[in-house]
Amino acid sequence: MMNLRMIATKGTLFAGALFLASTALTGLVDAKSLTVGLTSDAVNLDPQAGEELSSNILFYHIYDPLVRRNADLSFGPGLAESWELADDTTWVFKLRKGVKFHNGEEFKASDVVFTLDRLKKSLMANLGANISSFKAIDDYTVEIKTPRPYAVLPNDLAAVLILNEKYVKEAGDETADLKPIGTGPYKLVEWVKEDHIALESNKDYYAGPAKLDTVTFRPITNGATRTAALLTGEVDVVQDLNVRDVDRVKADGRYKVLAQPSLLNVVLSIDQREKSPTVDLDKNPMVDHRVREAMVRAIDVGAINKVIMNGLSTPSEQYVPASHTGYLDGASFRDMYPFDVEKATALMAEAGYADGFTVTLDATNNRYVNDQQIVQALASMLGKIKINLKLNLMPKSNFFGYIRVPSDKSSLIMSGWDVPSGDGGSMYSVMFYTRDKKEGYGQVNRGSYSNPEVDALIDKADATAKLDQRDKFLQDVTKILMADIPMIPIHYEQDLYAAKTSVDITPRADKFLWAYDIDVKE
Repeated sequence: MMNLRMIATKGTLFAGALFLASTALTGLVDAKSLTVGLTSDAVNLDPQAGEELSSNILFYHIYDPLVRRNADLSFGPGLAESWELADDTTWVFKLRKGVKFHNGEEFKASDVVFTLDRLKKSLMANLGANISSFKAIDDYTVEIKTPRPYAVLPNDLAAVLILNEKYVKEAGDETADLKPIGTGPYKLVEWVKEDHIALESNKDYYAGPAKLDTVTFRPITNGATRTAALLTGEVDVVQDLNVRDVDRVKADGRYKVLAQPSLLNVVLSIDQREKSPTVDLDKNPMVDHRVREAMVRAIDVGAINKVIMNGLSTPSEQYVPASHTGYLDGASFRDMYPFDVEKATALMAEAGYADGFTVTLDATNNRYVNDQQIVQALASMLGKIKINLKLNLMPKSNFFGYIRVPSDKSSLIMSGWDVPSGDGGSMYSVMFYTRDKKEGYGQVNRGSYSNPEVDALIDKADATAKLDQRDKFLQDVTKILMADIPMIPIHYEQDLYAAKTSVDITPRADKFLWAYDIDVKE
């Protein structure tokens, strides 16, 4: 455990002061504390204002869902003690009694109704796309109806975090974002943007107080700097350990390295519109399937894994991992479109683009592991088939707003997508469903892809209460998507953490670093 009172470096003076302040407030003499180095700061703390990993990690410390997603991606009771299907389209959720928000307000069904109503009007409306109505039966019972049988509603609700109606209405959206109130295991003490987020344990948490009394999250965007912060004792745990530092940290007996196969698929979204904003030709060449196939064949994912990722990534076979519904056994992008620059060059010529074209690639420089090096490699690889990439790199704090549908500024985007629900349909419905066709669908369709057959299959998947039927419909979607190539999957990251040996931490499958599950040995 860090002795925060002995730290005198600029980056951690605040932590010592915070420790003393929170100790005085809670009456603790020897409080357990943890400082975590994240790859970036949260963008927001309002769970309906958008999502990305750092924000999501903080959300689940401050708020709770009705249905909890466990570390192994199984689902269990959260703020709802139980739920049942009253008929094919009616779900009834029984809520926990005696749960308190951080402001002392009692959690009731009215808070769930308020949250769902606000969700429908928010940037996260896709999470409620398969909810047609909802109401409070009494203070501790909520009824939720779906427009058709929908087998995975509880999975969806694991991503819906419950807000306090009274607080949000009185404080307003801006204050509720900066000073959030939830029922979660930790309360916000302080958020100094781009410096730190400090939390203290919610001693009244319904599942029992956390083992750690205070937790501080520090955004450290540079991988080498994160490693240095760990090795000098400024932080106890780092997320996304620099792949080049793995052996170095392993060799130091004071620390341990933990690895977990990631659900995050790094992908290239390709604009499917006839006129694309950054392409230097009147007609968008990427509308032609032969050009998209050429792009896949020109990208050497094996070289990216070996040279840039130090062997710590897994080239993507499909859009979702093998553990998820919608995965198609035996199908692989790498088998369908093996790396072959000669074939890619021939396809470009066959499509009429032997002289190539120029297009801008939008990407982050601080969100994904070695993202800047990856896009530079992509520029080199695609350059061999005369696709000239102009790189538009930006921090994630700007990136997600820049690419947000329907901003339509982009022609080619490198981003990542994970599916912690374990259900491929939650990805397909927002990323590949035709935009502006159905409320809550196609909201993240950054390439404007549209295929009526895909839409129809997603509709069928969302209209069955049988998981095996849903899986079959989604597998059919996967088959079409792999043939159409609206998006190029690159690789799954390996979630790498490094921690002091005194920190008891087990990585989660969903990459959520949840302090409630962490302890520090004295």
